[in-house]
This record gives sequence, C-alpha cells and structure tokens, in this order.
Amino acid sequence: MKVGCVTEIKKHEYRVGLTPANVAAYRRNGHEVYVQAGLGAGSSFPDAEYLAAGAIVLDKAGEVWRESELLVKVKEPLEDEYPFLRDGLMLYTYLHLAADAALARAMLDSGVTGIAYETLTDGKGGLPLLTPMSEVAGRLSVLEGAKCLERPFGGRGVLLPGVPGVARAKVVIIGGGVVGWNAAKMALGFGARVAVLDVNLDRLRHFDDIFGMRIQTLYSDESSIRRELVDADLVIGAVLIPGKSAPKLIKREYLRDMMPGSVIVDVAIDQGGCSECSRPTYHDDPTFVVDGVVNYCVANMPGGTPRTSTVALTNATLRYGLLIADHDLEAACRADAGVKNAVNIHKGKCTHENVAVSLNLPFVPLDGIVTPVRRERDA
Repeated sequence: MKVGCVTEIKKHEYRVGLTPANVAAYRRNGHEVYVQAGLGAGSSFPDAEYLAAGAIVLDKAGEVWRESELLVKVKEPLEDEYPFLRDGLMLYTYLHLAADAALARAMLDSGVTGIAYETLTDGKGGLPLLTPMSEVAGRLSVLEGAKCLERPFGGRGVLLPGVPGVARAKVVIIGGGVVGWNAAKMALGFGARVAVLDVNLDRLRHFDDIFGMRIQTLYSDESSIRRELVDADLVIGAVLIPGKSAPKLIKREYLRDMMPGSVIVDVAIDQGGCSECSRPTYHDDPTFVVDGVVNYCVANMPGGTPRTSTVALTNATLRYGLLIADHDLEAACRADAGVKNAVNIHKGKCTHENVAVSLNLPFVPLDGIVTPVRRERDA
C-alpha cells in the first residue's frame, strides 16, 4: 500500500503523523511511504532521517495526498485541504467531527474514508490512540493554567503551591478520565489543593484509593460544580464522551461567581468545549477574558510539545496503521473490532453513531460492509 504523511497546516501545530522509525516499519512490511519535504522539522526529525528510513520525499503536500492510499496525519483536514479528499483515500488521523460539521460534510461529499484516532477502541473498551495525547494535555493543563494565573498573563497572581504562611491554590478538575487523572497528578505534585468531580463513582473511588486524603472527590452535578467554582483558582475541563460533543457543564452564569483572575483551561475544546464561554484559541494567543475569568482554550495543546507528543502518539498509532496497510480496511475491521469503531465516515455515509447523533446525520452501521471478529486475546 502507498502510505503518506504531510506537514500539518493548523496554526502552531508541529506534531507529525509518522516518525522515521514508523517509516522504517512500513517499509519492512513492503509498503511505499511518501512524506512531504520538511515534514518532521517541527518535531526535530530532519529529512535525512526519513530518507535513511526509506521514505520518498516529495516537495509539495498535494503530491503526497495524490500518491497516498492511506494518509496518516495528526489533526483534522482544514478547509484548504478539502480538495485533496477523494474516493478511495483512507484518512487516518484525529477528526473530532462532532465539533466540525463543515469537515464532516466535505468528507461525506468526497467519498473519503475517515478513520478517527479518538474513537478507536481496544479490547477493554479503552481509547488507546486518544490516551497518549490526553496524558500530555492533562499534564500541560496544569502547567499552562499555572502560567495563566501569573499576573502578567491576566491571572490572580497566585502560585499553585503557595509558600510557608500563604495558602496553596485550589484546582478543580471536572472529569476523572485520562486528562483528569494526569491533571490531578500534576496539580498534587505542585502542591495545590485538588478537587475532582465526576459522575462515575468507580472513578472517584479509584482517585480516593490512590490519593486518599490528599484529594477531594465529589459527585458531579450542577450544584457541586457551581459551588466548587466559587473559590477555585484554576478549573480544568476534562470531560469526554467519545465521538460526541462535550456537554456544557460550566454555564455562562457560573463565571460571574468566580474570583476575578481565576483561570479555566478547557481541554474538551476539541469536542466543542465543556464551558458555554469556550471557543478555540491558538498557542500564540491562547486566552480570552469573560467576566474577569481567564479562559485558555487551545485546541491542540500537545502541539506545543511536539517531540514528546509525536513519539507518544505514533507509539500507539503505528500498530493499527500497519494492520490497515497490511490487510486493507475491511480485513482490518474483521480482525479488530476496535478499528471498526474508528471508521467515522465511509463511502459517503456516517458510520459512527455518536458522531451521527451530534451532527444530526443518518447513522449507517458498517455491519454488512465488514463483519468484525474479536481477537483471541480479547475473548
């Protein structure tokens, strides 16, 4: 199969879909690999390393798109890339279609197959391709939130751990998944006071088992969220429903009760955000202020640490990319039900139920097109 990778054109996105080591893996399995010149510069992978791994380096992105049967990316295509979408092309990347109706329509109209990292599942129902970037984003949320709390960046002028004789900052984390877990670890490591809210009592019990009295666990509902936000210095939105738009748990009116200069980091912004005030921002202008509250809504947070993020992501994506390239999509879906769950768009149809619900589109199951079977080790 012809596998390709292009430079991301999203503003301040420096991650790449393939490392030189990934190229070598595809080549060992007999595939041709095409990459755009300068592909890995932002993640500190020079062209020479791609050439040494066996890649064919092409000058222009369009050439790579046209040559590829399987195009591996990091972020969703932007409008300038829509003309490259075509029938017969498989696009393997983060898509986040629930928050991007225009992209979904472009993909449906083109006939392209969209294989979304964020909805691929493993044998336990986990999200193995979302997990590494959720780990990065969770840890970055505390680092970026701590910076935003500094007065020159619009914050209250609060240091997370405080100092002897001065109170520590309060960090409220809404959502106890991978993002929330990593945010809690970082915030506790900094010495902050931490509260975690979730509707999953088993998750809260896990936090309690691991962190004990160092952390406050609370059942998440309107009253508890509003109450905790009143004296929060830093709020981290870490809510996820796979494939669906994030629920708006932080209401516009809640911000009026918060302390001036407090900070909200909405990690759920890729799925539309969990705050009614959230809108996507970029690394060069990451914040805006509403009712005195600083809102950080960068939609590609891990792009700020591209070397770490690229290696972490491709460690996870390579296995499934090879499965698709080695056996084609239909056989890959039959071999691994998790790959089937990753197919959001196929042959002009929306094939993921949560995406269809979020965008008010007809849902057409892949069943009948492919018949996945469970892997032995998952049985």
